[in-house]
Amino acid sequence: MILFPAIDIKNGECVRLKLGDLDDSKTYNKDPLSQAKLFEEYGFEWVHIVDLNAAVTGTSLNGEVIKNIVQNTRLKVQLGGGIKSLEQINYWFSIGVQKLVLGTISVNDISFVKETIKKFPNKIVLALDTKNELICIDGWKTITDINVFDLVQEYNEYEVNAILHTDINRDGMLQGLNFEASRKLAHATRIPVILSGGLTSIDEIRDLNKPENMIFKGAIMGKALYEKKIDPKEALKTLNS
Repeated sequence: MILFPAIDIKNGECVRLKLGDLDDSKTYNKDPLSQAKLFEEYGFEWVHIVDLNAAVTGTSLNGEVIKNIVQNTRLKVQLGGGIKSLEQINYWFSIGVQKLVLGTISVNDISFVKETIKKFPNKIVLALDTKNELICIDGWKTITDINVFDLVQEYNEYEVNAILHTDINRDGMLQGLNFEASRKLAHATRIPVILSGGLTSIDEIRDLNKPENMIFKGAIMGKALYEKKIDPKEALKTLNS
C-alpha cells in the first residue's frame, strides 16, 4: 500500500482546487520543489504530481517546475495532467518520471493508450474520474455517457500499472474517500486501484489496513495534508503499523 502526497501545480504554484475548478483554487506553497522536499523529509517515497494548467487548458506552464522536482529530489514521481502525445510520454520518462497518468486520452483514444502500454508496460496509470459511475474528461468539464465498468474491460488484459479512481463529487471537499465505489471497481478488474478524492482523516488511513481494503494499491492525500488535518509522519506510521 502506497500513500501518495499530491502536488497540484497551477501557474508554477502548489495549489488545491475544489471539485476540479481551476478558478476555485487556494495556493499552499509558491515553490512546489520546496513542498516536494518536505514530503521527502517526512519519509514519503512517492509523490503524485498533477499539471493543472495542462489538464484543464491543454497547455502546460509548469514543465520546468516539474522537471526540478524530478531531478532534485529522491522521490519517485507519478505525473499526470494533459499528457496526450508519444512525444510528451517519451520526454517525461527520459528525464526520470517513474509513472505517467493518462486521463482523457485513455477514454478518447483507447488504441493509442493500448499501444503506449505495450511500449511502456507497468508504467502507465489510467486516471478514471467518475461521477455516479460515468467517466468525466477534459479536466472534469465533460461528463460522458461511458460507464467506468465498461471502460476498464478495454484495458483488463494489458499491463496497466494501476487505475487512479477519483470520485469527483468528493475531491477537494474533505468528505472522505468513497471506499465502496472504488472497492466495487477494484473487484471488477485485475488492474490495481489507487483511491483518490476526499481523503480527510487518520481514521481513513487506518481503514486502508482493513482486510476488505487490502485490495487497493494505495491512496492519494491532498488537501487534508495541506490543511493539517493529517500529520504526514503519523499517516505513514499508521499505514505501516
